[in-house]
Amino acid sequence: METSRIAERIRQMAVSATLAMSQKSSELKAAGVDVVNLSVGEPDFDTPSHIKEAAKKAIDENYSHYSPVPGYMSLREAVAEKLRRENKTAFEAAQVVVSTGAKQALSNVILATVNPGDEVVIPVPAWVSYVEMVKLAGATPVLVPAPMEQGFKVTPAQLEAAITDKTRMVMLCSPSNPSGAVYDREEIQGLVEMLARHPRVIILSDEIYEHINYTDDGHVSFGEFPEIADRLVIVNGVSKAYAMTGWRIGYMAGPLEIAKAVTKLQGQTTSGTCSVAQKAAEAAYRGPQECVDEMLAAFRRRRDLIVELAREIPGLKLDMPAGAFYIFPEVSAYLGKGVRVTADDGSETVKEIVTDSDLAMYLLEEAHVATVAGSAFCLPGYLRLSYAASDEQIREAMSRIKAALARLV
Repeated sequence: METSRIAERIRQMAVSATLAMSQKSSELKAAGVDVVNLSVGEPDFDTPSHIKEAAKKAIDENYSHYSPVPGYMSLREAVAEKLRRENKTAFEAAQVVVSTGAKQALSNVILATVNPGDEVVIPVPAWVSYVEMVKLAGATPVLVPAPMEQGFKVTPAQLEAAITDKTRMVMLCSPSNPSGAVYDREEIQGLVEMLARHPRVIILSDEIYEHINYTDDGHVSFGEFPEIADRLVIVNGVSKAYAMTGWRIGYMAGPLEIAKAVTKLQGQTTSGTCSVAQKAAEAAYRGPQECVDEMLAAFRRRRDLIVELAREIPGLKLDMPAGAFYIFPEVSAYLGKGVRVTADDGSETVKEIVTDSDLAMYLLEEAHVATVAGSAFCLPGYLRLSYAASDEQIREAMSRIKAALARLV
C-alpha cells in the first residue's frame, strides 16, 4: 500500500478560500471571461509615490544584502514610534519584529507561543487563516460565533465562557475581516476587564485594518490598556493603509520574551525580510499621511455605494460596516433555491444551491462575479464582497449579482 509523501499537517490543512476564489477568477479571466473580482482583500490603489521613491533610493544605496532577522532597527524604531503616537502603547523597538507580511507575523506569534494541546479562542466570523494557523501549531481552535444579530462582535460573557484551563490565546480583530465590524472603546474596555481576570491568556490583536475605519472615534487599540500590556501582542503592517500588499511587510509588537522567540523562529525559517521593502515601509510610517486619508475617503464612498446597491437586492440582509473594505451580507434566503439546467437532449432540471459555497460558485459561473463564502470565515450563510474596486466595477458587479439571484427558483 502506497503511503502519501505529504505530511499529515498539510493534508489536514484547508486551502485558503480567498486565494482559491481569486485563482478561479484569474483562470476565467485568462479564458476571456469578463470577471469582476470582489473576492480579494487588496486595495486597488497604487503605492504612493514617496514610498516608491524611497525604495528606488534604497536600491541606489545598495540595500541589497541580508537584513537583520527582526528587521532594520530604523524601521523597528519607526514602528515603535507609530505605536506610541497613534495607539498609546509603551512598546520599544526591541519588542518589534518585522516579518514578510502581517500573515507571517501572525503565524510566527502562534508558533512561538502555542503548544500542542492548547486551545485558542477565536470569535467568528474570522479571517480564513486564523484557524489553520492554530491547527498547524497542534492546538485546538475554539470558535465563538458572533453573527449579524449582535453586530458580528463577541461579548465579554461569550468570550469568557469559552476560556478554559487549556486556553493559551485569544485572537481578536478590529476592524474585522470579513465583517467590517469595529469594536468601540466601551466594548474593548469590557473585553479588557474580562481578560484581566485570566492572566495566563495571551491576547493576539490583529489591527491590520486600523486606518480603514469610518467611525467618529477612530481606531481603538488594545494597546491602550495597561491591564493587559504584559501579554498583549499587536500585529499590523503596511499592506492595507498604504496600498503595499505586494511589498510584504508586517510586524508584531509584544512582550520582549515573545519578540525574542519570534526572532528565533524567523531566523530558522525566512530570516530577515526584503531589505528594499523595509526601507519603503519606513518611508510609509515616517512620511506624509495624506495618502491614507485620501484612500479612506474613497473606501467610504465605495462602502456607501455598495451598501446602497446591496440593499436593493431582495433577500440580502446586511449591516453597515464600520471599517475595512468588505460587506458581509446574510444570504440564507437564497439557500435551498435552484438554477435551471438544460441538458443536451433539451430536458430541464433544477440544480439546488445548498450552501453559501454553492451560491458563491453560482455567482462566479453565472454572473461572473467572484465573492467568498461565509463558511470560509467559519460562519456559514453569508458572502464576503470586497469593495476595494472602482465605482464602475462595484456597480457592474452588483447589477450582475441582482440579475443572477433573480433567476433562481
